[in-house]
Amino acid sequence: MSKYLISFPSAAMVVAEGEHEAVGRAAHAVIEEAKVAGVYVFAGGIDESVPPVLVAADGTVAEGGYPWAPRLNGGFTVLELPSREEAVSWAARLAEACRCHQELRVFGFDPSA
Repeated sequence: MSKYLISFPSAAMVVAEGEHEAVGRAAHAVIEEAKVAGVYVFAGGIDESVPPVLVAADGTVAEGGYPWAPRLNGGFTVLELPSREEAVSWAARLAEACRCHQELRVFGFDPSA
């Protein structure tokens, strides 16, 4: 079984006025299905009200993330699934619930971590 990251950037989620609550209910329903199916690892979103910091090996902290990297934001779900086909199916369910496309990636699992 592999762990799959299903995600979207904040800008991808364009929801009509008054629809945010319905989208939230739909997304939570898919997450509940994943929990019942036993494939849920975790889910959530980046708290964009808290700016990132960059921490060096010596513990020095600098405001902001990597200056050359795209800004990281949006929603993330990690599921443990037996196949890419099943991951695509779950990503499609989340895309429908969130009303936006989802990116799908495989985690390189390190069993010693």
